[in-house]
Amino acid sequence: MNWISQKEFIEIYPPKEFNTEECLIFLKRSNQEVLHRIKDGYLFKLLKINGLPILCQIKLQSNSIKVEFPMHVPSEGSHEEIARYMWAWFDLEKDLSSFYEMAKEDRILKPLVQNYYGLRIIGMPDLFEALVWAISGQQINLTFAYSLKRRFVEQFGESVTFKGETYWLFPLPERIATIQVDDLRQLQFTHRKSEYIIDIAKRMAIGQLSKEKLRIKATYDEMKKCLVSIRGVGAWTADYVLMKCLLQPESFPIADVGLHNALKRQLALNQKPTIEEITGYAMHWTGWQAYATFYLWRSLYDETL
Repeated sequence: MNWISQKEFIEIYPPKEFNTEECLIFLKRSNQEVLHRIKDGYLFKLLKINGLPILCQIKLQSNSIKVEFPMHVPSEGSHEEIARYMWAWFDLEKDLSSFYEMAKEDRILKPLVQNYYGLRIIGMPDLFEALVWAISGQQINLTFAYSLKRRFVEQFGESVTFKGETYWLFPLPERIATIQVDDLRQLQFTHRKSEYIIDIAKRMAIGQLSKEKLRIKATYDEMKKCLVSIRGVGAWTADYVLMKCLLQPESFPIADVGLHNALKRQLALNQKPTIEEITGYAMHWTGWQAYATFYLWRSLYDETL
């Protein structure tokens, strides 16, 4: 992790393969997003560090990420935790050179890496957030998924207000472990999804499930096996969480509808490809399936930009 503390702000130095404009395009993909805000050229994100809410005002620059603190400056001891969050959020640890070497020889990925060079997976460092988002989004469109997320966060999350704007933290599992299924049903979650989310919150609240426990698994397959053993977590959800939270590059949500639509568009197919066909396309993506998927997802935004 390459960063420095300047007492009143921190500065993070990403690898050369970091495209701020592309990252911002992803972060702007929905005006319903409740956990960050882009305003006046800054990205605002509320974090909870050492039990205290810290509002971060982030400037994504060509060769650095500058994080300022418009409400109050946290102790220098908190600066490293904030830097670590940013490092994980933008997946800055990953050396993408091997991905680009592979992609330039791949007929599907070659034009994508040329167009979106420097795009990195924008992660969800919070495991509970990643699981809730993935479960909430099962079998519904993205617009409704964002509506559910907003209701969930505004009902159960913490917030701070600065200059007339309210910034939110994702609810803690300890809070959700105490609610009832009907509390989520009132927000238009299905009965099953409500049960799944509360059960996961209870597991996390007692320490049965955590990011650290997943990380000690020896292999990606073991991490996935652990996740799919949880009620409500299927193969797609597990792969999505491993991709976005654990930043596992071999994660491959092969059943993802967005992936299918992107491949159909990229290859000018008359219909969406089958799983068998996608498996064939992905033969050369070994070890980088998550990035291949993320770049294909990115291609879908071009239709709406």
